[in-house]
Amino acid sequence: MKKTIMVATALLSISATAQAQSWTGKASYYRGRGHMTCAHRSLPFGTHVRVTNLSNKRSVLLVVNDRGPFIAGRIVDVSTGAADALGFRHQGVARVALETVLN
Repeated sequence: MKKTIMVATALLSISATAQAQSWTGKASYYRGRGHMTCAHRSLPFGTHVRVTNLSNKRSVLLVVNDRGPFIAGRIVDVSTGAADALGFRHQGVARVALETVLN
C-alpha cells in the first residue's frame, strides 16, 4: 500500500510539472544561430515551442537556443527562417501565440 501511494504521488508531481505553458504577445526576428530557432527569456535551452502568427494563423515548431528578447512587450525572438515561415519578416514584428510542446 505504501509503494502504491508513493508511486501515485510521484506520477502526480511529474504531471504537474510537465504542463504546457503559453503566452500571447509580440514577436520579432533576429539573425540567430540555426534555421528554426528562437530566443526566450526564461524557457530552458532545448525547449520546443509552437509559435503561431495570430494574423495569418501560420504556425512553426521552434527550439529555444538563445536568450531574449530584451525589448519590453516582446515575448519571443525568432530566427529569420522562422519569420519567413510565419510570414512577418517584412513587417518586422507580429502578434503571436507561443506554447511549449511537451516532448
